[in-house]
Amino acid sequence: MSDTLLTNLEAGVLTLTFNRPQKKNAFTGEMYDAAARALVDADQSDAVRVVVLTGAGNTFTAGNDLKDFLEHPPSGEDSPVFRYLRALSHLSRPVVAGVEGVAVGIGTTMLLHCDYVVATERAVFSMPFINLGLSPEGASSVLLPRVAGLALASELLMFGDPFDAATALRAGIINQVVPETSLAEVVHKRATALAARPVESLRLTKRLLREPLRATVDEALSREGAHFIQRLASAEAREAFNAFLSKKK
Repeated sequence: MSDTLLTNLEAGVLTLTFNRPQKKNAFTGEMYDAAARALVDADQSDAVRVVVLTGAGNTFTAGNDLKDFLEHPPSGEDSPVFRYLRALSHLSRPVVAGVEGVAVGIGTTMLLHCDYVVATERAVFSMPFINLGLSPEGASSVLLPRVAGLALASELLMFGDPFDAATALRAGIINQVVPETSLAEVVHKRATALAARPVESLRLTKRLLREPLRATVDEALSREGAHFIQRLASAEAREAFNAFLSKKK
């Protein structure tokens, strides 16, 4: 698929590894495109029973590569980032995620579309959209209040501060917290356990769990995407991005 997205299929488990460790696996348009295509292909393959999302270099993902994002901003629903989110939200196969290091922005919101998430004790999550002059994405404005409650969802999205694995567990974003040395083993066990379940029964169970919110999530993805594109062009966002990049330099 791409050097920045590694794929491995073994015993019905397709592992997708975000692979830009030198950039903390920050997503480029190329990575989103490759990931979206990998998920669409997975949903059409009888060989794939479960999908695993993980990151290389002891990091899940730092979210968007801001330089790439500014040079190639999303312009509509067919943009790579939105195609990836739709492919993930519509995937019929169960998705297991293993999170270590940072999970920034979409690195956190994509977890709301996963079916089982394991994180290390040192994992750090954040949805800093507001601090960049942006707005929520990934249907997080709908899904996060549902799993975390309105009070905690408002806190996490309105302040945009980093939070630890214990808070992510309390918010219902993740299922389990494990030591760093156990992450790969636990993710493998959870994924292979799902892959061993009756295939059609498993997919039907996921569909029954997700289907009642399908139209709401699709609408939220479109609504949030339109606002996100508008916010990217705003004076607030330009000022916030310039301040962030200047500080980084």
